[in-house]
Amino acid sequence: MLQQVKSIVLCGKPLDFATLEEIGSGAARPVADEGGMERVAAAHKVIADRVALGLPVYGSNTGVGSMKDRLWTADDLAEFNTSLVRAHHFGTGEFFTVPIVRKAIAIRCNTAMRGHTGCSPDLITAFLALIEHDIIPAVRRHGSMGCADIGLMGQIAAVLTGVGEAYHRGRLVPAETALADAGLSPLVMRPRDALAALSVNAIAYSAAGDVLREAAAAIRVLLVTGVMSSQALGASADPWRVAATLSTRGEALVGSWLYGQSGVADWPLPTAIHDPLSLRMTAQVFGAVVDTLLVAAGRLVEATYLSDDNPVVLGGQVHASGASLPLTTTLYVETAQIAFSHVARNVLNRCILLSNGGRRNLSVNLVAPGEVATGLGPLMKLAVELYMRVQSMAVPLSAQSIVVAGGLEEEATFLPLIVERMETQVRDLRQLAAIEAILSSQAIDLVGDAPQGIVKLAHERTRSISPMYIKDRPLSKEIEALQQAFTCHDLLRTFVAMAPMPEFDDFFALSK
Repeated sequence: MLQQVKSIVLCGKPLDFATLEEIGSGAARPVADEGGMERVAAAHKVIADRVALGLPVYGSNTGVGSMKDRLWTADDLAEFNTSLVRAHHFGTGEFFTVPIVRKAIAIRCNTAMRGHTGCSPDLITAFLALIEHDIIPAVRRHGSMGCADIGLMGQIAAVLTGVGEAYHRGRLVPAETALADAGLSPLVMRPRDALAALSVNAIAYSAAGDVLREAAAAIRVLLVTGVMSSQALGASADPWRVAATLSTRGEALVGSWLYGQSGVADWPLPTAIHDPLSLRMTAQVFGAVVDTLLVAAGRLVEATYLSDDNPVVLGGQVHASGASLPLTTTLYVETAQIAFSHVARNVLNRCILLSNGGRRNLSVNLVAPGEVATGLGPLMKLAVELYMRVQSMAVPLSAQSIVVAGGLEEEATFLPLIVERMETQVRDLRQLAAIEAILSSQAIDLVGDAPQGIVKLAHERTRSISPMYIKDRPLSKEIEALQQAFTCHDLLRTFVAMAPMPEFDDFFALSK
């Protein structure tokens, strides 16, 4: 059982990123609000009364999907609801991380607290007992079309019944063993419990929140390397000042931040009357991704408390619902993916400017004076590939069509797959940041700049891993090591503390 952690009360209100991180890390344990549990019980009574009268309730006493017209008898209900859970344990692939699964359980419970789900209070109690006793279901990540994560949530729900696998005290063990070691008994699913346990988007929302936060962290690092390269190239800071004053929210946030960093150092005089667009429009490109990330994350936070169940209890009646399609959230996540491709191109263009030389009398390929070397120009091959990788993952998927369950299910978003693609984008963007940092540090050293503030910190961290390039040498390990360094949240927290962007940093809890 987890000890010495604070409690976070789930009451059907939005779960922000700071709260989700505390739950995911195990620093806080979610508990059910008393009033919320009363609402859960009231909604369950509506379902139970209808079932007792022999009236059909989808997924409670009827089959699901193409078996929706099969009405089960009272004698069949216990077996049916347990079987329904186990039939949907079919995920494959790598496991989601333990923090993602913890957050998914909390999201599922929180969305039930408003009293529209119809599950029994026992289901919520059983879910939260898993976290309390450090039993975290092992969830393989492939198995959802993005219209309720049935194949994913089914792996969590199965553990409640003693089937499947779970991490218990850090070890992957059979669910039955984990429950027994914790002194818990398998849950006997009541009508509506099975479908409520598995037919929601909690895993996708949890994973989306995780990758959006990681994307925000990567963008903050890329802003730092962007300032590094802009200083090394002698870019004019004037367009950033304009953006800070005359632009939209995201552009103004980034423009103000960039212009603020240019004032920390002895910024070089501009080396051209009119800079290339990759320098002049940095605020616009990064402003767009900042704005889309904030909007996508805002929709995600809303999803942490709104019921995405089907059916739902509303006004004492049972209603069919289409809320299991998370299309709004998905579309904004996809928009952020498209914005990433613009950022990748922007970073690539600055890297090419650096390697081309010329500005501030930099040498071609940033070769050190008097040295016989090919220099850093060949790195552009990798940079271009990384850009194309990010670009290739930006093609929208959510409008793809597929029909299953006898034609009853023909809408989907593929949100879990989109999340997986975004994870790849974030990884490749971080590697682009490493390349930009290596090129920028080389240029800074060649022209003899004395960087200050956040550029100084980034330059020092780069040089601690990748020393000045004099003779030609392999760079693979240096690039990967620097990518890992820029992924470290300790370094990110230092960047945030030195050069804050409060509206963005605080929303994503980047200082946590």
